[in-house]
Amino acid sequence: MTVIVFIIFVGIVLAISTYASRKARGVGGYFVANSSINWGVNGIAFAGSYLSVASFLGICGLIAFFGFDGFLYSIGFLAGWIIALFVIAEPMKRMGTFTFSDALNHRFNHRGIHLAAGISVLVVSLFYLVPQMVGAGVLIEPLLGIPHYWGVIIVGTSIILIVAVGGMTSTTYVQFFNGGLLLVFAAILTGAVLIRGVTTANRVNEEGSTDLKNFHYQEISAELAGEILLVGLVDAQVIERYATIDSNTGMENLVLYHISHLIPATQLEENQYSVNIKGRNLELSTLERDSFWQLEQIDGLPYLRIQDWWRLIQGEDGTYRLIETQFRAVRSDGEVVINSAPEESSVRLRQVGGISSIPAIHGQGTGAVGPLKMLSVMVDPETTVLQPKSVHFTSTAGDRITVFYNQPVSGSVFMRPGLLFPLEAKDGEPAATTLLNRLNFISLMLALFLGTAALPHILIRYYTVPDPDAARKSTIVAIIGIGLFYIFTMYLGVGAINSGALNPETSNMSAPLLARSFGEILFAMISGIAFTTVLATVSGLIMAASGAVAHDLMSNISRHTFSDKTKVLVGRIVAVVFGMIGVILGIFFREMNVSFLVGWAFAVAASANLPALVMMLFWKKTTAKGIIASVLVGILSSVTLILLSPDMWARYGLNPANAPMPINQPGIVSIPLSFAVLVVVSLITGKKSPETTKKLEVKQSA
Repeated sequence: MTVIVFIIFVGIVLAISTYASRKARGVGGYFVANSSINWGVNGIAFAGSYLSVASFLGICGLIAFFGFDGFLYSIGFLAGWIIALFVIAEPMKRMGTFTFSDALNHRFNHRGIHLAAGISVLVVSLFYLVPQMVGAGVLIEPLLGIPHYWGVIIVGTSIILIVAVGGMTSTTYVQFFNGGLLLVFAAILTGAVLIRGVTTANRVNEEGSTDLKNFHYQEISAELAGEILLVGLVDAQVIERYATIDSNTGMENLVLYHISHLIPATQLEENQYSVNIKGRNLELSTLERDSFWQLEQIDGLPYLRIQDWWRLIQGEDGTYRLIETQFRAVRSDGEVVINSAPEESSVRLRQVGGISSIPAIHGQGTGAVGPLKMLSVMVDPETTVLQPKSVHFTSTAGDRITVFYNQPVSGSVFMRPGLLFPLEAKDGEPAATTLLNRLNFISLMLALFLGTAALPHILIRYYTVPDPDAARKSTIVAIIGIGLFYIFTMYLGVGAINSGALNPETSNMSAPLLARSFGEILFAMISGIAFTTVLATVSGLIMAASGAVAHDLMSNISRHTFSDKTKVLVGRIVAVVFGMIGVILGIFFREMNVSFLVGWAFAVAASANLPALVMMLFWKKTTAKGIIASVLVGILSSVTLILLSPDMWARYGLNPANAPMPINQPGIVSIPLSFAVLVVVSLITGKKSPETTKKLEVKQSA
């Protein structure tokens, strides 16, 4: 059923694309739909294009994993539309024809502006493209049961077909279809979350029809005799101890033990056994896996020896207990082990999250609640949220280990800022670290506020309507739709953590897995909509890139005039190439949260495009060279700072603490720098401008 519903959604999108492609005639039809789109349709298409997987999958996931901090992305994404409405909408339509560079070059007719703006569109579109492809692969993987990279390839192929064949007309109606579906089904899923309420007893089945009950972490008592750990596991042997150290206090804040022990096995037939590992029944053969499985006999009964990781907790009374965790290990020979068993289709990590306690007045659950009541229960100090956490390290045997565990957090802590963006000083934390954390947050919010009005795939939508008034109206429709959706994201994120339906490896699947907790049909529909969301957003990005190359770069680099037919052909070729690049990068950045990646795209857009656009509109002394310098400096500074950031340093396999850029978000540096460069260069070149000289000569002769 899930696959059938998914295929139906994809089929509808491709049918819309094919039908709409018949209207794409000539260069105007391909790049801007002949400026014939109704403002209402364009407003919903705005929403369909803007509400990317970063909004639908990423923000829901961030709220589920980090509480209110994730919702701050929603606030930032929406606030940027105020600038688009009051500053950008009507001027963009008045001054442009096909691309963002048309508006920048409206007063100057300078070849260099087309070149700089075209490069900027390509860079920003590429940064925005990557998280969409990451989200697509993460979505397809559990839905169709295929590897992540195949999901990315399928999405990339579909989008290339949509854009290369239909252009902006088909892209618009795909985005319109997606925007409407997102709002409707987000409302339905939010309603289901409110009806379920907040509960500690609700443990939904995992993985659809497999009837896999939610996993409860096992807890056992433990004793420490010096450095010797004594535990109540059968024939337990400690292999390794691992601890993380708080850099501020020097105290251990996480202690893990790698323990070898025996679990009961049931013999099915000769050399065939059944065991239960973390709630999952597995059948094994000692003939096939004698190099991995180790069976032993105790009093004539079969036992399987496994090795797993346990978390040591010390209670307030000084006693110790061990809490079971989940783990993924990549051995030195490349073999992957998940929860003590070799990785295969039937061996996956269990879902995590949940609510372990709520105010006593509600018993085990609140039942159906209203929107405000749900939030009041979640924010109550008596509510305990099981926040998913993980730690990565290399074992003494050389295995790359990732341990996943739940961290109990008070609802009052979970539902206020601080888990993702640590704005308050921690015990022993240096003042400089606290300052950098706050600057990183300010930098992100600055990028989100200013980046929306500078995104190429958003800006080109203003050229698809007939006049400036329609551009303004479509922006208002977009703000209403987008604002409503972002309200829904809070309840989708809270609902996901409440249901315990979180994938410990990626926050990006929180919304689809929440839908699955209500049934396979809703899961299939939400997954299908998420897929169309990727198609809608990426098709707009590829259209922006196609226009940048065919309209801005090709003619200016070659200094030749090309026919409309040639421009359309080049645009389609660029769509294919750009889509292929997106597929490759989408596979590479698989493990990163899509909203986090989109934050970088907003930072680059706000640094490269917005300063030039705003100053061109409101500062008469702006010159062509000032715009060119601003755009190029904005690109180079933001991209360079991202490449030197702690998160990228970790991607390189280096220590993030040694990264040259101390914060992850570049906007607080690159955006003011871009404005400053434009002002300085414009003042310098304005004095030497022939136009300025000519005006002075006229005044003197008068």
